[in-house]
Amino acid sequence: MRKIFENQPNLFHLMPNNKLGKQLGKISVILSENKQVLNNIFIDIAADKDHTVGRNGLNANQVLRCAVLKMLMNFTYERLEFHLSDSQAMRAFAKLNYNQKPSKSSLQANIKSISEDTWEKINKALVMYSLDTKIETGNMTRTDATVVDTNIHEPLDSTLLQDGIRVITRILGQINELCPGLIFTDHNRAAKKRVMEIMHAKQNKKTKPYKKLLRLADNVAHYADQAHARLEAYNDPDIEKKLLAEHLKEQLEYNLKMLHKVMDQTIRRVINKEHVPADEKLTSFFEPHSDIIVKDRRDTYFGHKVYLTTGKSGLVLDCMMPRGNPNDSTLVGEIVDRQKQILEKTPRQISMDGGFASQDGLNKAKEAGVKDVCFAKKRNLNILDMVKSSYVYKKLRNFRAGIEAIISAMKRAFGLDRCTWRGWEGFKQYVWSSVVAFNLQILATA
Repeated sequence: MRKIFENQPNLFHLMPNNKLGKQLGKISVILSENKQVLNNIFIDIAADKDHTVGRNGLNANQVLRCAVLKMLMNFTYERLEFHLSDSQAMRAFAKLNYNQKPSKSSLQANIKSISEDTWEKINKALVMYSLDTKIETGNMTRTDATVVDTNIHEPLDSTLLQDGIRVITRILGQINELCPGLIFTDHNRAAKKRVMEIMHAKQNKKTKPYKKLLRLADNVAHYADQAHARLEAYNDPDIEKKLLAEHLKEQLEYNLKMLHKVMDQTIRRVINKEHVPADEKLTSFFEPHSDIIVKDRRDTYFGHKVYLTTGKSGLVLDCMMPRGNPNDSTLVGEIVDRQKQILEKTPRQISMDGGFASQDGLNKAKEAGVKDVCFAKKRNLNILDMVKSSYVYKKLRNFRAGIEAIISAMKRAFGLDRCTWRGWEGFKQYVWSSVVAFNLQILATA
């Protein structure tokens, strides 16, 4: 039976008087003072379930605390399971009873059920708490963009074709176990040889091994079409086998579609020497939502742009994750509007990276009520049009530089360098959970 939180204090929740215990104790107090967010978590973890019956699972308060602990300590679920059974401080922080020892699968299922909207509401509650306690004023804000990588390898055409061959061949094996008689050849070894040949060939000698790899991929696609026809005609009185057949058919359809897309882009790029736009390229079979981000015409990243806005206290006030690779200068108005909504007032001064600079962005910020708008690079804008004096411009530009250290800390200590959760929804949940854990540490040390 699910609960939101336990009302009765427990002797096992006493925090030890050590460095970790003191830090977690302060964060625990902050969470206890913002219990209104637990209702949203309860709705997420109890969705589509009758929470009035069954065994006592983790309540909403425990799920939130376990999630915070995972991101705060940058644990894997396996490490989180170990420390929640071994550490007195962490068990006390998570409010676990003496007989509660959640497994890693239970922790993962519960933590991943907290939606992106709920994490955003939790962060807003923490921002309002910081305003009420005067830790943050919300008068000065700074914004910068960073890229959070998705958990994929470098998307070369050759390795993507190999992924497609490998995944579909595995599904074909499962289909053959369900309905024997499927005729197909395992091309994994041959595909690996062709990939190695491509990797070590000179640039003008890659076309031939690519054609061989494409022929292998085409063979696998042909086997998949035959298997799909068998699954369409499959009919078994055993309901479990029917459900398995349906599941395998969906997997086969998805991966076959991905393979055809990779084959098409490989033919266009390698064989026909065409330029394929970034938004038409597939970057991964497993994380197809990954965007191709080129920063400053130097480095290429595979993930998503994340726009972070912080205040003078270092607290992350807002986090925005658009799809694609938008021009920063087009987002100034939206970023300012979001700040107004979160802070429930217009910031008096904002400072942004040079990439945001544009006359249109400056006009939108001024129309929204911002008094001083500083872009780190002027980009033909007049200083006195942005701010009231050169002194204020220099002060705000130096203030903006501080967000670089915050982004660095979040990447190094809070897992924001690479998202390990699957899917686009999982990506947003991961980033927001990292932001919430970081903000809790800032509030605890303020």
